[in-house]
Amino acid sequence: MEEDDVTIREQNFHSQVREYIICFLLFAVLYIVSYCVITRYKRKSDDQEDEDAIVNRISMYLCTFTLAVSGGAVLLLPFSIISNEILLSFPKNYYIQWLNGSLIHGLWNLVSLFSNLCLFVLMPFAYFFLESEGFAGSKKGIKARVLETFVMLFLLGLLILGIVWVASALIDNDAASMESLYDLWDFYLPYLYSCISLMGGLFLLMCTPVGLSRMFTVMGQLLVKPTILVDLDEHIYCIQLQEEAVVRRLNGTTSNSYFHGNSRHLYKELDHIRNQRNKLERRKKASAWEKNLLYPVVMLILLAGTAISVLLVALNIVYLLVDETALPKGSTERNIGNASLSTYGVAQAFVEIILMIYLMVSSVVGFYSLRIFQELTPRKDDTTMTTIIGCCVSILVLSSALPVMSRTLGITRFDLLGDFGRFNWLGNFYIVLSYNLLFAVVTTLCLVRKFTSAVREELLKALGLDKFNLSNCTTDTESGKHAASGHQKTL
Repeated sequence: MEEDDVTIREQNFHSQVREYIICFLLFAVLYIVSYCVITRYKRKSDDQEDEDAIVNRISMYLCTFTLAVSGGAVLLLPFSIISNEILLSFPKNYYIQWLNGSLIHGLWNLVSLFSNLCLFVLMPFAYFFLESEGFAGSKKGIKARVLETFVMLFLLGLLILGIVWVASALIDNDAASMESLYDLWDFYLPYLYSCISLMGGLFLLMCTPVGLSRMFTVMGQLLVKPTILVDLDEHIYCIQLQEEAVVRRLNGTTSNSYFHGNSRHLYKELDHIRNQRNKLERRKKASAWEKNLLYPVVMLILLAGTAISVLLVALNIVYLLVDETALPKGSTERNIGNASLSTYGVAQAFVEIILMIYLMVSSVVGFYSLRIFQELTPRKDDTTMTTIIGCCVSILVLSSALPVMSRTLGITRFDLLGDFGRFNWLGNFYIVLSYNLLFAVVTTLCLVRKFTSAVREELLKALGLDKFNLSNCTTDTESGKHAASGHQKTL
């Protein structure tokens, strides 16, 4: 009997060690990828050996950790769905026994814990540490900046605690709920994270439809469009003439100091012309299959992905109206691999994973497409640490809300695990139904506006309303076309 107890304890010990090693290896891969991404966009002028360089380096490590946690949050549902299907396909395979429910639940709990840590501690610390200089009258140095940062974090924590306590008192003025707020770990932090998740879900609702319509433009810029009845050699020749003319004007302004103030505008014009020439040369060098096959196939894939997403959301709305059990819920069971949550098995699970990743990419594209967040767009080798911190916080909020949004919209039927399933608003029928309706309606409107923009511009021209300059994008598009064709009268 004692030997059996020892054997069980040894098995539990080895299982725990194996899970820790797997979690460490997965996070190490995400951390390395995040570090490569941040160093690609981080401003190189910040790499100086002084006090500010140490502060920037510490902030960069914290941002890397946050970005790795964001990647883990994005991969939670895909990894769980793949694990469930693998265990169903190979239930008695010895080499996949490490892939069990305990590991999956542990990953969900770790991602939830680290998301809270990054959002409420590490990222505020990185920002305040980067902006701190030490209190007035104190000796300057790292210690003074750390002390000021901790004081600012303490004051920020008190402010957030007070705001949430007052909001809870206004919404639910009950003695039991007021007393539960004093329980910091079991009630207050989950309640606060539930509010943050709801804000993140609304943030995704704002960014994803915009990103779904914007993806067609982004892929159109990355790929080579088909050339039908277009003489690229003539366009390249016209662009070269424009470039030579601007270069001659620049040579004249450099020799004449009176026109020196106009040289900055000429340099911008020269960069724009060279970019247009590079694009035309790339279109000329592209192969026939890349021009005539790849672009239409990618556009059809994007259109199919968007249509399937809207169709799944519409079906989920019907399920919500018919059956109340369609509401998203959390699961505390550790049994993974007992039953498939996909009607069509592996094929549907694969489609669900592709759609979730597509929605995440679209939400990021939509985030940077919004005017109020365009200043946070990272630039290669020219992004400040403050901008990187803002990008990491935004991506963390979006990625943390992705599993909840995927389950709420009915993209997948996989139940939320860990603290992700403890959000209070998930059981509210009206919030979930309104969320699905808003996503379907806004996405449809964005797509209709995207695909009817050309027709709308032609109608405005036919009615003579284009002179009122109803949209700036129309003017920019027309000017871009003239610049690309090279038929400007200035030549």
